Amino acid sequence: MNAITHTELPHLSNAHLDALEEETIFILREVAAAFERPTLLFSGGKDSLVMLKCAEKAFGAGRIPYPLLMIDTGHNFPEVTDFRDFRAKELGAELIVRSVEDSMKRGTVRLAHPGESRNVHQSVTLLEAIEEFRFDALIGGARRDEEKARAKERIFSHRDSFGQWQPKSQRPELWNLFNTRLHPGEHFRVFPISNWTELDVWQYISREHIALPSLYYSHTRDVIERRGLLVPVTHMTPPKDGETVQQRHVRFRTVGDITCTCPVESTAANPEAIVLETLAADVSERGATRMDDQTSDASMEKRKKEGYF
Repeated sequence: MNAITHTELPHLSNAHLDALEEETIFILREVAAAFERPTLLFSGGKDSLVMLKCAEKAFGAGRIPYPLLMIDTGHNFPEVTDFRDFRAKELGAELIVRSVEDSMKRGTVRLAHPGESRNVHQSVTLLEAIEEFRFDALIGGARRDEEKARAKERIFSHRDSFGQWQPKSQRPELWNLFNTRLHPGEHFRVFPISNWTELDVWQYISREHIALPSLYYSHTRDVIERRGLLVPVTHMTPPKDGETVQQRHVRFRTVGDITCTCPVESTAANPEAIVLETLAADVSERGATRMDDQTSDASMEKRKKEGYF
């Protein structure tokens, strides 16, 4: 387990964070009451760890009433997957992991070439897991401030029997009244922290002393500059001809598949320093760090229509 804990950070408290936490707890309890087989998508990343903290408050430690689910590309940072396993065990929660590699063995996922990012193919494995366990609600950590397609999505996002999202046929959510009616084979994606921002997340992490994988804080790493991003040098992302390897002080604003997730230059070693950096940021965390989101403006919306998170 490779994590940084914060035991002596100043206690941040304000009505805004309290209101966000209260809304998230209400939604987590609503899911438990309204659905028969829900699950909480848990990657070990900062947003899912914030949701897990709210779930602890909603139900009590060791009493979260639904399993945790991760769709593993096989290209995740080991610091994150190790922390995922540690946190699930610490909570006494059931952890289900399903792998894109298993979908590749079944032939349901086929890569265009060996070096292709597996990130987009998580949709197939996720839909297979939904069918396997008959999940009727999947709780995810997406936020509206992350990306334009996610900003369009409801908190309770209806998916049809093919797992598809139809932006023009979403149900209204007036006065926090959620329509959870389902036909056979359909399910919901539920996003309890939709109304949080990256800044809210970091303030909450500081206030609640939430431990995170160490990648989120400044560390020295070999990187190369490519298309305006700092690409980490790994066996999956080696330098190309003509590229120069540099050592930089960096941190990850978001963590995901190694082949498409990039760090940003930073000396921020604690949540307070990251809050200050976030206040000054003029690019969203996905826009600044995800190579797969730079392909086209419609790429995320297209993926979500096909079943992506």
